Amino acid sequence: MLGYIIYRIAIAIPLLLVLSVVSFIIIQLPPGDYLTVYLNNLRLSGIQLNEDEVIRLKELYGLDKPLYMQYFIWITNFIKGNLGRSFQWNRPVNELLAERVPMTVVISVLTTIFVWIVAIPIGIYSALRQYSVFDYTFTFIGYIGLSMPGFLLALILMWFLFTRFGFSMPGLFSPEYATAPWSFAKLLDMFKHIWFPIVIIGMSGTAGLIRTMRGNLLDELRKQYVITARAKGLPERKLVFKYPVRIAINPMISTIGWMFPGIISGETLVSIVLNIQTVGPIFLRAVMSQDMYLAGSITLILSILTVIGMLVSDILLAWADPRIRYGGIEE
Repeated sequence: MLGYIIYRIAIAIPLLLVLSVVSFIIIQLPPGDYLTVYLNNLRLSGIQLNEDEVIRLKELYGLDKPLYMQYFIWITNFIKGNLGRSFQWNRPVNELLAERVPMTVVISVLTTIFVWIVAIPIGIYSALRQYSVFDYTFTFIGYIGLSMPGFLLALILMWFLFTRFGFSMPGLFSPEYATAPWSFAKLLDMFKHIWFPIVIIGMSGTAGLIRTMRGNLLDELRKQYVITARAKGLPERKLVFKYPVRIAINPMISTIGWMFPGIISGETLVSIVLNIQTVGPIFLRAVMSQDMYLAGSITLILSILTVIGMLVSDILLAWADPRIRYGGIEE
């Protein structure tokens, strides 16, 4: 196992380098740059800058250098922990992310826990009680969760809770705590509100995971080793949880690396609707305005988290199923 972990880390290093290049290229793909967008907005406002001022702004933002030099400066500073300066916000990217990453991580981790705690037991029970009322009910709910956008579900539930019970759900804090410094009372107030975005953001993932768990377990329950064990009188609970569930959960473990970036992309519109200060909304604004350092840094950070998540999922797969071997490396 140790050899496999070292092998995977060794592969991850050049992969991250390639991802940094891809991230930078993706940000540069749209025509123009931040300065072009900025100058166009000034012209629409009736403000016209002369050529000398445009050249000075290009030098200020580092846009007068070739793309490969811009990339080299950016990635060198990124490795040193300096993520550059946001053009749009006119603030260091480190400060912007420091304000929003903690809340994003809290929501993402709690959403992941919520998805797994809800989806796996329901998926197992639906497989064991196939075609029951319970199975049909959660199949129907699952289709709704997969088909309905999160922001639309958020708007519907906000309207329902406000008209029926008078609850106002936007934001993570009550008005008296919104601008107050952190305290135990503010933390408790946050947990009173945070369940709403967690349920909304996790709805789609929960529905998909229920269907995946149900389908995988149904496949395992039809296999010969299960039929033979049941015929020999092995208790049903022990039979199901010792082998079929462990094998059926393997494909779900393999998706851990994709879950965090998926949650970030899924929470962007929900965060805008609910007025939650997470990474998603500023990432959207950065991409739209071609804020190179902010958008590139967030993209690369998500890529790093994906690689780390895939490493963790591969290790968990090798632990959960000893039959699995990777790249010829034995445990």
